Amino acid sequence: MLAIIQARCSSQRFKHKTLRLIYGKPMINHVISRVQKAKKITKVIVATSKDRSDNKLVEYLKKIKVQYYRGSLNNVAQRLVEAAEYKKVRNFMRISGDSPLIDPDIIDKAISTFRVNKNYDLISNVFPRTFPKGQSIEIVSTYILKKHLKNMNKFEKEHVTKYFYNNPKIFSIKNFVNKKKTKLIKTAIDNKKDLVKILKKIKKKEFEKYSIYKS
Repeated sequence: MLAIIQARCSSQRFKHKTLRLIYGKPMINHVISRVQKAKKITKVIVATSKDRSDNKLVEYLKKIKVQYYRGSLNNVAQRLVEAAEYKKVRNFMRISGDSPLIDPDIIDKAISTFRVNKNYDLISNVFPRTFPKGQSIEIVSTYILKKHLKNMNKFEKEHVTKYFYNNPKIFSIKNFVNKKKTKLIKTAIDNKKDLVKILKKIKKKEFEKYSIYKS
């Protein structure tokens, strides 16, 4: 399974957050490392924009030898379709670049769910949400996403899967739920306050080994 991590440096709420250092490493590094730890992920690519604001991100990805694709700044859906077609895959996993604590076990769970539900347009764990924010995972059909690009509004193009959730009657969506007792703290970093809260709760020693599942 190909994982496409969407990331850019021009976030309005927290500029350059993707390169913000967290315990000595840029946030994007933490996201990539965690995705790569998933046993069922075979390829990882970062989908960013052609805008010059993302030049430093691309330079960093080159430095750590991680593949990238540059597309539209605001039409993220188009960017992901192009990245998927570049890698010649029928389906791909979408991961947000602001999820430095994404759990590899949930990634593998999503892929296992997909393997027995391959005819679905979208595999999701947020419809309805039972996992905390920052643990969102979706497996998308490249063909279906491309087919509906022309129908999406500006907001849906930027947020990719919103169009699916806004039109559930025309898509087949398979949602998997959280059945285990988990830590429900938000692990997505939307703004500087989110980062401060996470660093207060999760210290350096446990950051890289963090799991939402309690031992």
